[in-house]
Amino acid sequence: MLKTFVNAWKIPDLRAKLIYTAFVVLIFRIGANIPVPFLNIATEGVLGSAEGTTFLSYLSMMTGDAFNYGTIFAMSVTPYINSSIIMQLLTVAIPALERMQKEGEEGRKKIASITRYVTIGLGFMQSAAYFMYLRAQNYLMMDASGAAFKGGWAVFQAFIVIFCLTAGTALVMWLGEQINEKGIGNGISIILFAGIISRIPTEAARLFSSNPSIGYFSKGGAYYFLAPLVVMIYIFMLAYIVWMDNAEHRIPVQYAKRVVGRKMYGGQSTHIPIKVNMSGVMPVIFASSILSLPPTIEMFLQNRIKEDGIWDKFFGLFQADNWAYAVIYFMMIIFFAYFYAAIQYNPVEMANNIRSNGGVILGIRPGKPTSDYIGGIIGRIIIIGALLLSVVALFPILFSIITEAALGEKRGMNITLGGTSIIIMVGVALETVKQLESQMMMRHYKGFLD
Repeated sequence: MLKTFVNAWKIPDLRAKLIYTAFVVLIFRIGANIPVPFLNIATEGVLGSAEGTTFLSYLSMMTGDAFNYGTIFAMSVTPYINSSIIMQLLTVAIPALERMQKEGEEGRKKIASITRYVTIGLGFMQSAAYFMYLRAQNYLMMDASGAAFKGGWAVFQAFIVIFCLTAGTALVMWLGEQINEKGIGNGISIILFAGIISRIPTEAARLFSSNPSIGYFSKGGAYYFLAPLVVMIYIFMLAYIVWMDNAEHRIPVQYAKRVVGRKMYGGQSTHIPIKVNMSGVMPVIFASSILSLPPTIEMFLQNRIKEDGIWDKFFGLFQADNWAYAVIYFMMIIFFAYFYAAIQYNPVEMANNIRSNGGVILGIRPGKPTSDYIGGIIGRIIIIGALLLSVVALFPILFSIITEAALGEKRGMNITLGGTSIIIMVGVALETVKQLESQMMMRHYKGFLD
């Protein structure tokens, strides 16, 4: 991987793209440290000593601690991811959007434009929910008497905070698009990657803190004896994710010989590679984003929810240290793995392409039998890939629940840098390296005129 970046740096245009991408990431990190006006958040942030597997801690991890300290990029890429999910679902459900998608480049531009508007709308809703949460927790500036602003000043305060957070959402979306156009890699994924990476030193300091209640690995901490085991588990998970990302199933295809003029073409055996984890990290991101909606609604209704009431128990199901959350999370990863693969792979189209090029899968008749055969293989691979992905994504949740149950009076060990974060980091890194390698190959390829 390092060798790929070194070689890419030697090519002038790729070096310019790498520098541009790094510059955009720098802007994102600067914005993630600029606080929104009228907020009065203490040094420990909004979360304080909150447990690491809560939704708020997870959102803080995804935003590089911007959510914790109420900065202009506190919403980060979450609204854009949610809007992308909504648009992909609506494209399948609404014929007009499906026709628009099939119009080619112009249709995709229209859908992208609609996605931007949906992103702004969701960003506004999440910003309003975040403002209400800050207001309920007394994180807003008070007047001279120490009371909350009322009347016109309260409206002005709400407008400024919500407007700044929504504008930050729009700016993050724009920065991601700039990386897509002028940089390297997927812009939104790069920004998400930067937020997670920036949080690692803070998380490591927390785990080894002298405070026994949060410094799990410090001397006297509740889980100091598990430190070597957890380190080994993370190393194993990194190797496991890389293996899972590179694993593929190959469908053998035999092409018939063709005589064109005096030359003979074809007759070779090849294969169609189908990745085991064909959806990449997208099912995990989609599932996490969807599961973020109930806690967002809970922020709106925080002062109206009765303790131990029906709604309190309902929203409790979506706390990340709950068995129900783990089950729902697992089912949604399976669902989105199938959904995303259905968008990417069309067995009928693949079968038609094989037949039109004079190819055949040995032992399978062309046409519908070939498409059924490919569809059956894809279906089996999807479930295997989704199960492999779920193992990593659910690890920190299950680890927290098991340690809490095993050690009784001690609360479960909560690791903010969980499986989802590692999957995103490794997936984005591998995807970026592959893009660099493909672009370097294009620049070093010698055509028949050379």
